[in-house]
Amino acid sequence: MDAGRREPRIVAVINQKGGVGKTTSAVNLGAALAQAGQRVLMIDLDPQAHMSLHLGVDPDSIEHSVYDLLVEDGGDPARTITRVDDNLDAIAAETDLAAAESELASNPDRNELLRNRLSTVLPKYDVVVIDCPPSLGVLTLNALVMATEVFVPMQAHFLALQGVGKLLETIGLVCNSVNPGLQVTGIILCMHERQTMLAREVVSDLEGFIESSRDQDVPWRACRVLQPPIRRNIKLAEAPSFGQTIFQYEPGCHGANDYRQLADDVLSGWNPSDTESSTGSESITTEIKEAPCVVTPTETATTDPDRDRVESA
Repeated sequence: MDAGRREPRIVAVINQKGGVGKTTSAVNLGAALAQAGQRVLMIDLDPQAHMSLHLGVDPDSIEHSVYDLLVEDGGDPARTITRVDDNLDAIAAETDLAAAESELASNPDRNELLRNRLSTVLPKYDVVVIDCPPSLGVLTLNALVMATEVFVPMQAHFLALQGVGKLLETIGLVCNSVNPGLQVTGIILCMHERQTMLAREVVSDLEGFIESSRDQDVPWRACRVLQPPIRRNIKLAEAPSFGQTIFQYEPGCHGANDYRQLADDVLSGWNPSDTESSTGSESITTEIKEAPCVVTPTETATTDPDRDRVESA
């Protein structure tokens, strides 16, 4: 790693409510950042393994997963890393991960395991994106201890707005105890229908809530609504069943364009001087495996790409 390089940005993507576009956003934002030249590591901490499947990694085919990383002491962390695409690696999950909560309960360092065991490989990356489970157990605490910031995906619905407010307060309590420097820096609006009055009102209320927190000592005082909102798009719902990011599946659709612009906004917010492509910089020297392919449908769906449909989260 170059002497002048900083530590990677480590983003925990979290929402306690399912079906809001959490995994869709984690996968496609990470893929867009990789396309922009950032060296990206994805970590699937959700026992449902939806991020792994979305990336085309079959949880049943991998030899070592994030479960092994957390539960087994002394193993080489590089063995859990799978090459997904150019600039894009992943640490996959499997169903055994659900057992990690109870297996780690007696470990006094249980909340720091992920950070400690990846310390030797993290400097090889510019960005780490963690897909958190929809709960605040040991797995999510590991993500929050390791992360430098949190992104919260949500829909512009009234109940979702109420839920995000409670989620931010909960994250604040957790941050104060396990990672005082952690900040909630971004809200990602998913499945957005900007033409509706309700969506506009919810976004206005959300921005007002964030603005009112600027002078408060809370982890979301520097938060902003990331741009653009991710429009509802059927292609975003179809891509996971083919084990592909939206850029592999339908790179010209609205969903792909929105996530590209979102990645640009994220990079600009971090530091405009750092948005140059890191392509051509030091390559990742750790030996990593090619992703095993998932079994995918043989025919592409023929639905209208712009029809409303709920994405998989």
